[in-house]
Amino acid sequence: MNIPSTLKTTGRAALLGSLALAALGSVAAFAQEAAPAAAAAAPAATPAPVLDTGNTAWMLTSTALVLMMTIPGLALFYGGMVRKKNVLATIMQSFAITCLVTVLWFMFGYSLAFSDGGGMNAYLGGFSKFFHHGITVSTLWLPGVSNIPEFVFSMFQMTFAIITPALIAGAFAERMKFSALVIFMSLWLLIVYCPIAHWVWGGGFLGTAGVLDFAGGTVVHINAGVAGLVCALVLGKREGYGTTNMAPHNLVLSVIGASLLWVGWFGFNAGSELAADGLAGAAMMNTQVATAAAALAWMFAEWIVAKKPSVLGIISGAVAGLVAVTPASGFVNPTGAFIIGIVAGVLCYISAVKVKHMFGYDDSLDAFGVHGVGGIIGALLTGALADPAINALGKGGSVVTQLYGIVFTILWTAIATFVILYIVKALVGLRPTTQEEVEGLDISQHGEVVP
Repeated sequence: MNIPSTLKTTGRAALLGSLALAALGSVAAFAQEAAPAAAAAAPAATPAPVLDTGNTAWMLTSTALVLMMTIPGLALFYGGMVRKKNVLATIMQSFAITCLVTVLWFMFGYSLAFSDGGGMNAYLGGFSKFFHHGITVSTLWLPGVSNIPEFVFSMFQMTFAIITPALIAGAFAERMKFSALVIFMSLWLLIVYCPIAHWVWGGGFLGTAGVLDFAGGTVVHINAGVAGLVCALVLGKREGYGTTNMAPHNLVLSVIGASLLWVGWFGFNAGSELAADGLAGAAMMNTQVATAAAALAWMFAEWIVAKKPSVLGIISGAVAGLVAVTPASGFVNPTGAFIIGIVAGVLCYISAVKVKHMFGYDDSLDAFGVHGVGGIIGALLTGALADPAINALGKGGSVVTQLYGIVFTILWTAIATFVILYIVKALVGLRPTTQEEVEGLDISQHGEVVP
């Protein structure tokens, strides 16, 4: 039987069409079955970091609290302890340092402390963030961890950079020229503070070695205290030291200043967690307990030795407790903080009142006796008392590792501070004339007096 050619063509087309549809159906069915398996096998996409508004709000608050520690806290604390003829000059130092460090931190300091230094990163940050280059309102610090704006992180760290050189001024109070102070503090910030901040917090060799410093025992207090001691030794004693009455002129100002320091220190220590969480709460509790314990320990030690508990003594003890608990605040439990406070209160009293007179150096407002000694005590006890239940990083804490960090900090700070002082001495001199110092720095350096 003959089949017409038209029908043959139509049949072949139908057959090919059926095969094509069947093939497409098979492919579709296979794809439908394979899709869930492929989706299950593919890794989940990492969500983009999102700013944490709660952490950011806490860090904005902490930043304001730490700035309050210097102005007006430290300014009043130091201002009340000097003689009346030097009160304006002393307060001016804290205020001028705040302005000076702010500008230098914005321009160079933040980058040197917290950017990647490449091959030199173990020792110093890089230059990529000079003038805060590349940081925008969308840039987060430590994405996925605290999720706060990098501008806020830089501002928080700026307040630490401000108070550290301001603390040094207590060691040479009443005897440094203002021009010398401006040059010294500028060089010291960039040459001493920024590298040490990088060593511990910016990815440098001390942090990677396991040195524990939650909020600045090494970076701030040992650093400032040792620099203060070097300044006191290089500048020499105040005119009339040991023979002239140099008692504080207004302890009410000092009590107000110490109280502002205490409150501001919650931003200093609890804020260093960079988040509003349980560890920040532990750091806050530790700060309160250690401070109160140290104030009482100093008070009772003085009561036993000198027969009377003084106002200057109890506020000095409180500051000693604040200093000593700083490196430990996010690593120890409250019992550990209590121990740190008692030890710091007694030993800082001995250092500031007895050791200073034994060796005869003029640490005017006990910058080394309280901050240097208190910082060393706190750093060592952090290694001994760190509690992994509070902070898992405390599991690797040891006194030996802490001592390693202390030694390197002391060596660099002492040597670099000594060199900077002699550079400044060659440029403008360090001290006013004897007559200007006797008249007082208020009138000789600033042309003003307190009536």
